[in-house]
Amino acid sequence: MRPLVMGILNVTPDSFSDGGRHFTFADAINRSKEMISESVDIIDVGGESTRPGAVRISFEEERDRVIPVITELKELGAVISIDTMRAAIAQAAIAAGATYVNDVSGGLADPDMANLISQNPQIQYIAMHWRGHSDRMNELAVYKDVVAEVRDELDVRVTALLKAGVNPEQIILDPGLGFAKDSEHNWELLRNLDRLSLLGYPILVGASRKRFLGALIQSNSTDERENASVVVTSLLTKSGIWGVRTHSVKAHQEAITIALELSK
Repeated sequence: MRPLVMGILNVTPDSFSDGGRHFTFADAINRSKEMISESVDIIDVGGESTRPGAVRISFEEERDRVIPVITELKELGAVISIDTMRAAIAQAAIAAGATYVNDVSGGLADPDMANLISQNPQIQYIAMHWRGHSDRMNELAVYKDVVAEVRDELDVRVTALLKAGVNPEQIILDPGLGFAKDSEHNWELLRNLDRLSLLGYPILVGASRKRFLGALIQSNSTDERENASVVVTSLLTKSGIWGVRTHSVKAHQEAITIALELSK
């Protein structure tokens, strides 16, 4: 199976890698058109930064950032994901044309999220492993066995989703690299994705340009971590993951193509 490439579109002034680059409507649409030309599979639109230390914005501000962009992307024929922890934002995004909901809290931040997803069986729901909001997640990066604990905590989220009426075929899981994890936790999860796959759900991996890559290659520049991000995508291609969430598209699509050719 060829992993899907989910292109990140941060309509924010403060995201960790590209905050501000696509903050205006025009810049967001131009970036989207670029990703579409590079054969992006899904465009993930987010209006609220989840970088470490980020402070939450209001519902109104998040809505006003993302809904006009999603409406335009629908006209362009893109497959759209909304990156949000708020059920009301997800609902508005679905009405505007989104077919994926990417919730970094896995439903923990908003108790209405699971019911919303159950009421929209056409929607794919990405539930990420999460322990708390950005302003305190670093202090929550404490594990005895990170793989076992992430697996078990994701399993709890799946159980809650199923209890709310979500169809198992709607669910995609994300180990949450960088969210309440230190560098070694992230590497341990990447080495053991097969153990997470035992839960029986597709896996999305979001390693793109994250700090743990920079720590290994000794780079504080997020842009300079792109080559490392592409290597991760290439190596994960043969592991059977469902998709990768990336800041760039073309290089990752090419890496996947080459990795699949070499694995024949």
